Order: sequence, then C-alpha cells, then structure tokens
Amino acid sequence: MLKSIRNLDYVVLLCNDLDLMKQFYHEIMGFPIYLETPSWIELRVGSVLLTLSKRGPKTGAPLDDDTAAVQLAFRVTPQEVHGCYEELKAKEVDIVQPPQIIDKKVWQYWKHLTLFFKDPEGNLLEIYADIEINE
Repeated sequence: MLKSIRNLDYVVLLCNDLDLMKQFYHEIMGFPIYLETPSWIELRVGSVLLTLSKRGPKTGAPLDDDTAAVQLAFRVTPQEVHGCYEELKAKEVDIVQPPQIIDKKVWQYWKHLTLFFKDPEGNLLEIYADIEINE
C-alpha cells in the first residue's frame, strides 16, 4: 500500500510564535492563506500546503536560538533568483548566502543557482533554479 503514495500534500512547520511566522510566510513571502484556525495556518505554495502549527507539549520543546528545524527549498526560473534576492533584501530578511552557482564538486548531481536565507525562527530557506553550466 505504501507504494500508492504519489505526492506530498502538506508540510507542517512547528512554530514558537505563530503570528510572527504567519506574518513572514504570508506577508513577506506572499503565500496565500488557504485555511486558518487559532493554532493552525495553511498557506498554498504551488500544489503543496505549508502549514504553520503552534509548537506544543506533544511536539517537543522549542529549539535553541539559531538552530534550524527544517530546510525548505522553493524552485523558480533562473531569471527569478536575483529578483527574489532583491525583494528579500528590501524586506530586510536575514540573508545567509546571496545568489551563487552551487559548488562545482556537486555538479554531477545538481546544477543550481541558489539563494539561502532564514525565517524568523531560524529555519533555513532556499530559493533555487536549475541552470545549464558549460563545464
């Protein structure tokens, strides 16, 4: 039966500050709200729901500051990576690495133009594009 799984429907991001994370993902990132309750917010990202949920007793203690719980990667076209970077900079988002071509050591697996940044709770986010590289 497990072989019948065909796609990922939603991801739950456990949050310490639900309002702050909602502000970031909805207002800064621009993801539309699909459903919202006092402790659960679903945002539409393409065909997947990025769900924000308040961290509680069953989900474990909050993480130490500057410790990422997850890395999320968002794909765009090569032309859009730099525009995303400029927009995030203008919104004073914590940029970890400005756009650059991924290290040549991994070109046999990936050829990406990547941009890394953090959300308000320190999770690592990536905007990337598949690119052609003449070796």
